[in-house]
Amino acid sequence: MSKVLDELLELLKLEAIEKNIFRGQSQDYGLGRVYGGQVIGQALSAARQTVPRERHVHSFHSYFLREGDVNLPIVYNVDCIRDGKSFTTRRVVAIQKGRPIFNLSASFHIQEEGFEHQDDMPPCQDPEGLISDQALKNKMKDFLPPSVQEVFQAESPIDIRHEEPSNPYVPEKCPPLTKVWFKAAGKLPDVSGVHKYLLAFASDMQFLPTALFPHGVRFLQPNLQVASLDHAMWFHRPFRMDEWLLYSIDSPTASGARGLVRGQIFDQQGRLVASTMQEGLIRQR
Repeated sequence: MSKVLDELLELLKLEAIEKNIFRGQSQDYGLGRVYGGQVIGQALSAARQTVPRERHVHSFHSYFLREGDVNLPIVYNVDCIRDGKSFTTRRVVAIQKGRPIFNLSASFHIQEEGFEHQDDMPPCQDPEGLISDQALKNKMKDFLPPSVQEVFQAESPIDIRHEEPSNPYVPEKCPPLTKVWFKAAGKLPDVSGVHKYLLAFASDMQFLPTALFPHGVRFLQPNLQVASLDHAMWFHRPFRMDEWLLYSIDSPTASGARGLVRGQIFDQQGRLVASTMQEGLIRQR
C-alpha cells in the first residue's frame, strides 16, 4: 500500500471526541483548500459509526458551504434523525472555526432482494494499456512554474487513467464526456464501508471539469473560478475500490455560472455499482 493511501485510510477512521461527535485531519493536495472528496469520505465515516453494522449506506446528498482550511481539524457532528425498520437516516455537519463548511444527509438500508436492471457499460479500453495520471503529470511539468511542480506531481492515493487524456494547459473544445478508470493505489481491507468512503472520495475527482470541455477552457486557467456546490451519490451493488472501476461522466447542461455533471461507475465485469451527480460553480472572472 502506498504511504499516501495509508495516511488517507487513517484520516477516514476519525477520532471520537464525544457521543456522535468526531474529529478529522486533512491531507494537503496543493489545492489551497480541503479537497471536497475528503470531507465527503470523512462525513460518511462519521455517520457510519452511529449506524448498526448490518445497515449499509445506499445514498447521500451533500452541500459544500465554505472552503475548508487544510491546516485545521474538522469537527463532524452527527444528527441521528431516524432509525426505522429498514432504513436509517443521518445528517452530518462539518465544522471549522465554529462555522459549518459542509453538510451531508445519508441513508442506510438493510440488505433486501428485489428487481434488477441496469444501463449497459459503455465501450471502453482496458485500463492496463492506458498511461497513468501520474505519468501524464510528469510529462506536463514543464508547463508549470518550479514553485508548484512538486505539489502538482505529489503522489495520489488513487491510481487514475484517462481513456482520452487532454492537456489542461492547452485547452481545446470537445464534447462534455469523460471516461476514466481508477482504483486505490494499494490493497484495501475487506470492510465494505472503507471501499465506499474511498469511492466517494474519488468520485469528486475528474468530475466538474467535464462541464468545461465544450467551451475550450480548463479548470486551471487563472480567469476561472471552479468549485463544487453539491454532490450526490447512490450505491447500487457491491464492489472493491482496489480493483479497476470505470467512471463514465457527461455534462448535460451549463447555465447561470453553474454546470451540471453526472456519472456512472462500472466494475470490470460491466456491473453498474454507483451513480453520481454534481452541480458546480463555473465563473469567469
